[in-house]
Formats: sequence, C-alpha cells, structure tokens
Amino acid sequence: MTAVFRKYLSVTASLMLLSACATQPSAPDAPAAPAPEAVAAVPLTAAGHGVASDVLYQLLVAEVAGHRNQLDLATANYLAVARQTRDPAVIERAIRVAIYARDDAIAAEIAELWLDVSPDNMDAHQVLAATAIRAGDIDTAVSHLETVLTGADGDINQKFWLIANLLSREDEKQTVIAVMDRLVTDYRDNPEVLFAYSHLALRLNDLDRAETLLEDILALAPDNSNAVMSYLSVLQRQDKLPKALTWLQSNLERFNDDFNLRLLYARLLTDARRFDEARAEFEWLDAQAPENPDVLYALGLLALQSNQLDNAEDYFSRLQEIGVRGEQANYYLGRIAEERAELGAAADFYTSVTDGENYFDAQVRLGMLLARQGRIDAAREHLQGINAENDQQETLLIQAEAELLVEQERYADAMSVYDAALIDNQNIDLLYARAMLAEKMDRLEILERDLGKILEQDPDHVQALNAYGYTLADRNVRLDEAVEYIKRALELRPNDFYILDSMGWALYRMGRFDEAIDYLRQALAINNDPEVAAHLGEVLWVKGERDAARRIWESALDATPDDERLLRVMQRLDP
Repeated sequence: MTAVFRKYLSVTASLMLLSACATQPSAPDAPAAPAPEAVAAVPLTAAGHGVASDVLYQLLVAEVAGHRNQLDLATANYLAVARQTRDPAVIERAIRVAIYARDDAIAAEIAELWLDVSPDNMDAHQVLAATAIRAGDIDTAVSHLETVLTGADGDINQKFWLIANLLSREDEKQTVIAVMDRLVTDYRDNPEVLFAYSHLALRLNDLDRAETLLEDILALAPDNSNAVMSYLSVLQRQDKLPKALTWLQSNLERFNDDFNLRLLYARLLTDARRFDEARAEFEWLDAQAPENPDVLYALGLLALQSNQLDNAEDYFSRLQEIGVRGEQANYYLGRIAEERAELGAAADFYTSVTDGENYFDAQVRLGMLLARQGRIDAAREHLQGINAENDQQETLLIQAEAELLVEQERYADAMSVYDAALIDNQNIDLLYARAMLAEKMDRLEILERDLGKILEQDPDHVQALNAYGYTLADRNVRLDEAVEYIKRALELRPNDFYILDSMGWALYRMGRFDEAIDYLRQALAINNDPEVAAHLGEVLWVKGERDAARRIWESALDATPDDERLLRVMQRLDP
C-alpha cells in the first residue's frame, strides 16, 4: 500500500499545475476539471494493487481540499483513509495535514492510530505530547516525552535539545515549564540538559528562570564559555548591568584569552559609561586583532565621545581601509571634519554616505553645512529634497529648515515653516519648537497657545511645563501660575537642573530670595551652566551678597568666557 500511496501523491503536483494554468477559476465548492495530463497522472490500475476505488477517491478529495485550503474536508478524508488502510505513509500524511489545520483532536486520534500500527514511533509520541500540552494535560505530556527520552537510541543531551525545540513552539507557557521541570528532575547535575532548558526559558521570555538555570550550569561547569555568554546576555536583557559587570570582574581571569568574552566586557563597560575602562579593554582587543571592525568602531566612538579627534580619525580611517563599515566610517570622518570647520572635507564624507543608518543624518548635515557657508536657499532646497521614511524624520527635516533660518535671525521665515507644517498636524515636537521660536519673537500669545495644546495632549510633558512656567516668570507676569507649572515639572523630574533653575528664577521674581538661592545652588551643583550662574549671581547681588555674586560669575567665566547671558548680567549689575 505504501508504494501505491506514494504514486497517488504525484497527483498533487499535477493538480497544482492545473490550478496555476487554469484560465477560469472554479467555483469554491466545485471540483476543478482536470487537464488531460492530470488524468494521466492518476494510477488507473490502482485496483490491481488491492486498493479500493473509494480509497483512491478519498485521497484525491483530501489532496484537492488541502490545495484549496479546505482543511476540514482534507482532514476528515485523510482520517477516514488512515482508519481504513492503517498504512503508515497515509497516517503520516494525515497527521501532518491535521497539525497544519490545527485540529488537535484529529491529530491526537491519528497519532494514537500511528502508535497502534508502529509502537516505537517517536514522532507519534511527540505529537501526542504537543496535543496534551495544548489541553493542559501535564501528566500525559510528560509520559510521552519520557518515552522519547528513554525509548529511542541516541544521546540524552540531543534528545533534550529536541524536546526543548518542540516545547518552544507551544503557546501554553506555564504548562510547558511544568512539563520541562518534570523531565529534568533526574538530570539536575547535567549542565547540557540544563542548558537546553535555559534556552527554552529564553524563548518563552522567562528571564528569571533562565538566569537561575544558567547560574546552576556555571556552578557545575564554570568554564563553559557558551553558558557564560548566555548568562551575561540574560542579565543585559533584564537591565542587570551592575550584576553582569561584577560577575565578569570576578571571573575574567579564567577567560582572559577569550576574545568574544573580553569584547562583551568592553561593551558592558561602555553601557555603564565607564569609558576609560572600556577604552583600555578595547585597546587590548585591538592589539590582539588589529583589523577587527567592531573594535575599531568602538574605539573611534569612544575617542569621539571624549573629543579626541585625532585618535578618532585614526580609528575610523583604519576602519575605512579594511573595507568594513565604510559608510559608518565616512559618516564619522565627516563629523570630525565638521568639528574642525573643514566644511569641504565634511561635505565630501557626508556625500559618500549613500546607505545605512547614518544616511539620513548625513543628508541633513549636508544641508546645514550649506547654511554655514551662507547658502541658505540652497540649504533649504537640499533639506526639502530629502525623502523622509517616517513621521519622525519628516519632523526633523522641518525643524532643521526652521533652525537654520533662526540662526540667520530670519524669525518670520522660520515661523512660516512651522505654520505650514502645523496646518493639518498638531505634532507635539513642532508645537514645542514653534513655541520656543515665539518666545524669541516676544509673541507670548503663540507660545501660550502652543504649549497649551501640548499639555492638552500630554499633561505630563515636562519641557512644556517648564517652558511655560519659566517664560511667565522671566516676564514677571502671573507668577503664582508660573510656580505651579514648574512645580508640576519638578515632581516629574526632581533633579533636572533646568527645572531647578526655573523654580529659583520664579521665586526670585516673587521676592523669595532665600528659597530662590537654595534652588539655584542645587541647579549649579548638578551642572555648572553659565545661565544658572548668571541667575544665582543676580539673586545674590540683589540680596546684597555682592562678593559671593562676583565669585559665582568669575568661576563661570573661567569655564565659558564668551557666554553672552553671563556677560550681560555682569554688565548690567556690576559695570
């Protein structure tokens, strides 16, 4: 029967060909009229092999129904043929169709028949385990999977990996975990079995369980580098960066020559913003593998972050030379040239970025370079010609065009850009940008309108709350209202030096000098910002503490000698 059944399956290919070539679609419930070649493919002598014509008919119906995605009809016919023939090939075909149709009841029935015909068939046990899991029957699932573990030849570790892969496809997370827990009961001292379990837990996004299992594995096999990498990856995904770094620092000597582990350590140090230590690790890695693109790229970024432009240029140039990550190298070489005011070189580098994650930013920077060269109209035309792939990029292009106009003090033109963009789109970022432009233009009515719209959409928009409060305070109007806005912003971000500065300035306007000084000193301790220093110095000066005010100003001038806000306050109060 099996050989005959395999011949029947040749009909399927002919039926597929028929369906693809037909010029008129058949009605959904009507069988397609077979082409001559399809008829020829059906073994008309099947009865001579002991196969009843009704069996052949049911097989054909099942195949045609499956091809037309009439899965209920396909499974019903295959089940009937499987019962009648008990042929293993028919049973296997039937069970695959039932599984594809997600008909667990029929799949289980056929699998039981399969075991009756072939008692040692492990595939049938796997199917029955899967259907039991979907039914929440833990005991039955465990029983079938234990048979898979003990009833077939092969390595026990490989069998556990097979089972882990099988279970990972199921949606019933708690049932799957309960089944796997039972299966590994007698294998808790086998690190490979636990490793398979940990991967199952990861696929189910059960990170706490995966972390515990990997710790058990490392207790049994502390030199297992694969388990180490998985363990650190799990800690990263749980934002347990300090724990990952502590573990690595305690165990790094045992893996001192493991390049990938040292690379991960360097990246974790970077994530933790321990840049000097990260740089030292990457430099060690660079000595081991001078042409490793990941190492060169990281060193270039670290050098750029610390404003070591010559070192950054060296690393990105080396990256460019080896022909890997060339687009990224060109982008950052353009950033370096731009920082050095080498505008022509910067433009050349940005132009050579033709694809990748930095392409959009490179194009925007090209537009801004044109503006810096005084070619405002060309810059605007370039920005308007950039294709935005999403709303965020569209917003950035609008802001870039308006910003270059603001830098030229063409405020009315910049306002026109925002007005046009906001006609049919109340984008929060654009509303905020227009509000800040309105403040420069002393158009308080626009600022209040736009910030009000933002707060209607997002009552906890910190920047809008702070800007609203600070603007009212700076103009010395509606001070009680100003303090309420700033107080709401501080509740959301209590350690933001901008907001602390705003509160200090509002309290100063209200004549509450001591409270103002307290807030302004907090802000200055967080960030030695010249505007905060200007504000604090002014409050101290007006309060009569003029020596203290001068010390604040002079200290700020040492760091930012050309800051206009600071110089204006000093000129006004202490000419």
